[in-house]
Amino acid sequence: MRALKLLALLPFAALLGGCDFVVLAPAGDVAAQQRDLVLISTVLMLLIVVPVMALTVFFAWRYRQSNTSAPYEPEWDHSTQLELVIWSAPLLIIVCLGALTWMGTHLLDPYRSLGRIAADKPIEAKDTPLNVEVVALDWKWLFIYPDYGVASLNELAAPIDRPIRFRITASSVMNSFYIPALAGQIYAMPGMETKLHAVANKEGTFKGFSANYSGAGFSGMHFAFKSVSAPDFDKWIAAAKSSGNMLGRSDYLQLERPSSNEPVRRYGAVDRDLYKAILNMCVEPGKMCMSEMMAIDAKGGLGREGLNNTLPLAYDKYARRGAPFGAEPTFVAGICAIDELKNEPSREISAPFDMTPLRGVGLQRPPFSPAKTSSTSLLLGPRPKSVS
Repeated sequence: MRALKLLALLPFAALLGGCDFVVLAPAGDVAAQQRDLVLISTVLMLLIVVPVMALTVFFAWRYRQSNTSAPYEPEWDHSTQLELVIWSAPLLIIVCLGALTWMGTHLLDPYRSLGRIAADKPIEAKDTPLNVEVVALDWKWLFIYPDYGVASLNELAAPIDRPIRFRITASSVMNSFYIPALAGQIYAMPGMETKLHAVANKEGTFKGFSANYSGAGFSGMHFAFKSVSAPDFDKWIAAAKSSGNMLGRSDYLQLERPSSNEPVRRYGAVDRDLYKAILNMCVEPGKMCMSEMMAIDAKGGLGREGLNNTLPLAYDKYARRGAPFGAEPTFVAGICAIDELKNEPSREISAPFDMTPLRGVGLQRPPFSPAKTSSTSLLLGPRPKSVS
């Protein structure tokens, strides 16, 4: 009967054999260091867990009711040696875990530039990082290579033993960028930028995906990470350049619309300011960028001219983008891109509320009449009379 039970468990063992332990067998140095943290922390905790579990079984068996030979000491209440073991061992483990966590937090900070390519290979001056701009879309991943002027959809390629510098943002909702074989996950958020530094040390194709639920198409939001040799990476870049696809702002606005299970696509030419516009949420021509708006708000706002800044904005990824008042998007036009604005018609602002309380640098300056008293005297007060 016992043999039959063991045979019944064999199919489950076969299923476990198909598991991919990529976190414990990564392809990059950063992920390998993170794996070591997990293993060391687990071993340190097992130093307490295993003895406690073993002693629990031992005490239950040693002092069972039927064992009359076990010593019975109802008056026993203290042991200095036992107290030292009970308190010193966990304390030492906590100290070790604290030191390990502190070092790992700083050395493996995703914003920190890499100090080495592998355990026995430090970074050299010739090891220039590969810059990759990542955009989490609904429900797909866009990768822009600014140094090469190409981009790809749902496919990421990088040469081995070359540092990778990721700059990550999102188009509409919060997401999470994760390649288990390369490094830990990091969030992608609209209007914000996160960074990640990593390196691949093995050739192969590894899985990347979204680790944060983001809607109906979340299950198909994955991509292939190709870790290749330097010559193969040059071939990949050449293939992307020869694709003939263009990724301008209008192309991006179409790509940004929600869709799932998109096939791999490469773009041979990319608007050089596209990622900056995505990050500042101003891909639409003529729209003020978030960085410009913050700079203006920091100086007091635009007053009456900046009224549309104060209206509630709703990001509509399905059709139009702007405020929910009327068919036209409501936002302040950019004031820096003169070429984009020269053909824009002027618009009258109709406010749904009293604008009297509004103040800002957009209003006319009050008439200026120079004061008779200097600013120095106002600050320091009247000068003392001289004593003759």
